[in-house]
Amino acid sequence: MKIQKVNTYRVRPRWCFVEIITDEGLTGWGEPVLEGKAASVEACVQEMTEYLIGKDPMRIEDIWTTLYRAGFYRGGGIMMSAIAGIDQALWDIKGKYYNAPVYDLMGGQVRDKIKVYSWIGGDRPSDVASAALEKKEAGFTAIKMNATEELQMVDTYDKIDAVLERVAAIRKACGPYFGIAIDFHGRVHKPMARILAKKLEEFDPMFIEEPVLCENMEDFIEVARAANIPIATGERLFSRYDFKRLLQTGAVDIIQPDLSHAGGITEVKKIASMAEAYDVALAPHCPLGPIALAACLQVDATCYNAFIQEQSMGIHYNKFHGVLDYILDPETLTFHDGWVDMPKKPGLGIEVNKELVLEENKEPHMWKNPVWRHEDGSIAEW
Repeated sequence: MKIQKVNTYRVRPRWCFVEIITDEGLTGWGEPVLEGKAASVEACVQEMTEYLIGKDPMRIEDIWTTLYRAGFYRGGGIMMSAIAGIDQALWDIKGKYYNAPVYDLMGGQVRDKIKVYSWIGGDRPSDVASAALEKKEAGFTAIKMNATEELQMVDTYDKIDAVLERVAAIRKACGPYFGIAIDFHGRVHKPMARILAKKLEEFDPMFIEEPVLCENMEDFIEVARAANIPIATGERLFSRYDFKRLLQTGAVDIIQPDLSHAGGITEVKKIASMAEAYDVALAPHCPLGPIALAACLQVDATCYNAFIQEQSMGIHYNKFHGVLDYILDPETLTFHDGWVDMPKKPGLGIEVNKELVLEENKEPHMWKNPVWRHEDGSIAEW
């Protein structure tokens, strides 16, 4: 069997898909995308196509290694996201060839289902208590919210108090054991991150995410000393080598590699195993589409340290189309009582709605993240 053709598609709300077609009629799908840079990742996939045509799609490790090592320059969001989508599609083909879910080809399941959490509150969090209660009543046992709006390196305590009020309102509305994940989103710098983490401790969050950016990963140690709250991060890291440095800090409790950014199934499985050796939990980042989510579940199924899965149904970014619109079998990714079952169909376990993909690709999206500025005119972290 040989790879015959590679097609890419940019589809709303902000995703990119890749379709790899073989000469034996088997087709695999992947989701190579970096939010706000979909066109760049798509171009990178197209550039990598010459390394794929005519190759045996079953030799996933060899293809992955070729794409990563043979280009001399390596790593980074664009290249690793391109590799990630290609890797997902190759695993999809391999699973279909053997008529088995991908997780069966990686040693089999350690779990039948995994908890999921739901986003609330938007970029600038508001009405979070009612939104969290709504999710609880829908069966979810955990939510995630952005902590703050713009926050300068040293800022005023009224913004800190506003965060505490929102989290307190969720805790009051949803009870003492409801999971609250608080995403600092890299908007908070070390001076305020230590203060905010310490003050949030009384609300028993499930975790705080990206309390500082990973380029300052040595500062996770100081944040960890400030508060007894699990620290999660990793969506902006792209390889096992990035995560090696993070794990060596000893300050992070949960890693969040993205299956569409960090080299796909092949790489994230290795990253997850590294984390397990450090007694660190896995919660893959996935505010993306159905292919990315299906890939996450394949890894979750095989990793002892996976404990919860992000997903984007109902997230504020998903305009025009949602996750389930792009698959023909939406029951595959439906939730019950805050859980999702592992897909049972071959490959990634979903059937892509190619008709909608082709229609959307007629006018490829150009989604960009907003650009924020502080009151003094300087750029704010989004």
